[in-house]
Amino acid sequence: MTTIQATFAPIRQDFLQRVRRDGRDDLNQAVKRVVAKGGEPCRDALRRAMPGEELILASYSPFTVEGPYREFGPVFVFANDGDQPTESTLKIGAADTYLRDQFVVRAYSHDEEILDAALVAAPNAQETIDSFFTRDDVKFLHVRFPTYGCFACRIERPAVYR
Repeated sequence: MTTIQATFAPIRQDFLQRVRRDGRDDLNQAVKRVVAKGGEPCRDALRRAMPGEELILASYSPFTVEGPYREFGPVFVFANDGDQPTESTLKIGAADTYLRDQFVVRAYSHDEEILDAALVAAPNAQETIDSFFTRDDVKFLHVRFPTYGCFACRIERPAVYR
């Protein structure tokens, strides 16, 4: 197991309120309420669900502008609003961690256009993230799960690279 040191952007509060209160996602579709089997990646808490926890599965877009790279994809969030802090250190690479042994990191510009991407093994994650941020044209990164392509998190550009 290893760790990533980064600033992880929280999931949008308006999205969380809408899916929990109104049952509608970013595509204005009805959300799916499920009981966790255990291991579902919960985007609002950056952790895996425990069996029996109440979850919402909904379409989410982490983008703020329209364009060819704007994507909507499924995310799990907890059905009930709770104390779900966003961490600055994320343990990765084990079966019970939010990000496991492999994931995709995509680099985006200020205009939210994709600039580069890499399939990353957990031990090389920090190096890949730091390498993308050495580029002046990279504003933020998206991390996605490799098999289903679900949105995992957004990593903000560190102050040291601004």
